[in-house]
Amino acid sequence: MGRSLRDREDLHAMHTPDRVSERLEEGSAQSYLKDLVYGGIDGTITTFAVVSGVVGANLDTGIVVILGLANLLADGFSMGVSNFLGTRAERQFLNKVRIEEQEEIRLIPEGEREEIRQIYWRKGFEGELLEQVVEVITSDEKVWVDTMLQVEHGLLLKGPEPARAAWFTFVAFLAAGSVPILPFIINLVVDDGIPAPFLWSSIATAGTFVAIGIFKARVVGTSRAMAAIETVAVGGAAAVLAYGVGWLLRGIADGL
Repeated sequence: MGRSLRDREDLHAMHTPDRVSERLEEGSAQSYLKDLVYGGIDGTITTFAVVSGVVGANLDTGIVVILGLANLLADGFSMGVSNFLGTRAERQFLNKVRIEEQEEIRLIPEGEREEIRQIYWRKGFEGELLEQVVEVITSDEKVWVDTMLQVEHGLLLKGPEPARAAWFTFVAFLAAGSVPILPFIINLVVDDGIPAPFLWSSIATAGTFVAIGIFKARVVGTSRAMAAIETVAVGGAAAVLAYGVGWLLRGIADGL
């Protein structure tokens, strides 16, 4: 699908020398899409899996709520902390490799220059132009090290903030993960309650999966229908497995 005339005009306006310089000075905004989608999908799947397993075992509504809320808070906290530690570990690894490259540049500068030379030779630079590129890059240690980190090691120089990544994961997990147990909470605290809470939980959960899939597709520019089907299929498979385990083991619960 082509861009409209207005879009093309805006695109040209964004690529004037001044605007380009402005954007590069500001730097690119860090995306936390992965953390939101990951937390939302995992929260919905795990909570609905707990609900499905308990319902499959034919246990009381109170047990559904207790286990669902316990899983929601404990697993959400675990997910957030794990994301924090994992993201921080990536930053620590980047710093470790940076220090190693700085030391190698001090100890064997010619060998490191040869690495830059071969890297850009493989990109199609030759002769005098290649030597100029090598000279420019190796004349600034920061540029030199950054180039080695990006091209030789395939590392990103700027990643997500560990605390923000953890927060987005935790909040998305709680928000989406609370959906499957809401009908049971309502059924527990309201006198008349609602009929067939598991049916309403299933419908609400499917709607949540669809919403997450559409949100992800809208951001990354892929098919919304396919993204919705994908998330619903993954969540549905987890729910069927959990319900099946609960149904198979319902006799054990009855004997307790």
